Amino acid sequence: MKILVTGATGFIGSNLIKVLLKNKSNQIIATSRNIKKAKNFDWFSKVTYYEYDLNNSTNKDLYSFFDKPNQLIHLAWDKVSDVKDLVHIEKILFDHFKFIKNMIAGGLKDIVVAGTCFEYGMIEGCLSEDLDTKPSNSYGIAKDTLRKFIIELKENFSFQYKWIRIFYVYGEGQSKRSLFYLLDKAIKNKDKQFNMSGGEQLRDYLYISELTKYICLIADQNIYVDKIINCCSGNPRSVKDLVQEYLKDKDYNISLNLGYYPYRDFEPMAFWGDRTNLENLLKL
Repeated sequence: MKILVTGATGFIGSNLIKVLLKNKSNQIIATSRNIKKAKNFDWFSKVTYYEYDLNNSTNKDLYSFFDKPNQLIHLAWDKVSDVKDLVHIEKILFDHFKFIKNMIAGGLKDIVVAGTCFEYGMIEGCLSEDLDTKPSNSYGIAKDTLRKFIIELKENFSFQYKWIRIFYVYGEGQSKRSLFYLLDKAIKNKDKQFNMSGGEQLRDYLYISELTKYICLIADQNIYVDKIINCCSGNPRSVKDLVQEYLKDKDYNISLNLGYYPYRDFEPMAFWGDRTNLENLLKL
């Protein structure tokens, strides 16, 4: 199958392509806006790569430009490190909608889109896909609106979509502002103290290899079509426990300076995903 992956050089995209290539029947088309960065990845010579900035509007037939893929796995998104930035609503949302609409109008029949747990808003507890979305930050609002725009597209075009709500992820290639990247940096520097929040918040973390495995599974199935699937562990853990377990695995002792950073005001203190739909797929 010919699969187009946007955001190819991002944290998730760069790891996902390595997994997709393990299936020899897959022909991977990768795109991002910086070919120099893309060339640094081991998979570059094994994919068809197109340098393209989807934030720039175009009237050309993008479906043909990307060699008419059978499926689009849409991971690209800017400014994820600042979920409050209004650019998510004012510009990024519409750029991505135009891109997806262009691809579908050209003939694309199957899209898989990365959503976010922030679509649920400030709801605490176990979050299932049938909950009403109440996003409370610009990033969550933009993602939730993009999903609704895609549903409206189905009134005029014939295609199927799978919407993946991704929770928290860590592993190779993660953002330099992420918790576990900073923890690895502290270990590498042999720091004696690590500054963090109080650590009592409950979160749902997946290692990147687990996430990419689940994305492939979701993309390849035809049960949850035109539906939402939580991509998560379903296992709430306190951030403090996660950090302590991570340090134990690394066999490194460091003093945790708890409470150095305030809790973030754009996410609930305790939430995690209900992965019933994902579990159903894993049983197949």
